[in-house]
Amino acid sequence: MKLLLVEDEPKLASFIKKGFENEAYELEIAYDGRVGQSLLEQNRYDVVILDVNLPYVNGFELCRRLRQHDPAVPVLMLTALDSIDDKVTGFEAGADDYLVKPFEFRELLLRTRALAKRGTDAPAVKRILRMADLELNLDAKTVTRAGQRIELTTREYSLLEYLLLNRGKTVSRVDIAERVWELNFDTNTNVIDVYVSYLRKKIDKGFEPKLIHTVVGMGYVMREG
Repeated sequence: MKLLLVEDEPKLASFIKKGFENEAYELEIAYDGRVGQSLLEQNRYDVVILDVNLPYVNGFELCRRLRQHDPAVPVLMLTALDSIDDKVTGFEAGADDYLVKPFEFRELLLRTRALAKRGTDAPAVKRILRMADLELNLDAKTVTRAGQRIELTTREYSLLEYLLLNRGKTVSRVDIAERVWELNFDTNTNVIDVYVSYLRKKIDKGFEPKLIHTVVGMGYVMREG
């Protein structure tokens, strides 16, 4: 069983990791919300455990982003925030369970087991990103628009997935280079613009509304109209 823990306190994260590994679980750690989001976009987990007060992206927002493309993975909020309002915020963000710090590891283990079983017993849910009549199936790695299959290269698919995951948000060329190409951005190359152009021709040409937009001097944004 594979778990993800997003927790910015190294000692606590190490304690939790050791406890789960003693129970034969595989657990990955992200120490901030940005790294946590990256791991969630790249991997599948049986249960995700989120702290709330995280650097860059807090646990509530990270849970909301996760739910945009994976409504099925079980999520447990593990946080010192113990008010009713905090718990309501967590559940409204998409959490399945909420455990307040300090806690007994045995309780965390039991709750994680219960969530994992619930996830196993739940019917399979298609993980699909949608905008207008565009659909990207994260499991099948397929793209359609208005019901028409669109063939993309691996890089074009990764670029489209990144733009959809950040829909409504302007992303810079540097963001795209680091997240899609996983390399330091070379200001002397126009590779990002070239691939955006390729993608536009495939998913926007001949369709309405246009979905990929240039924000002059800033980058690109995926939005309707």
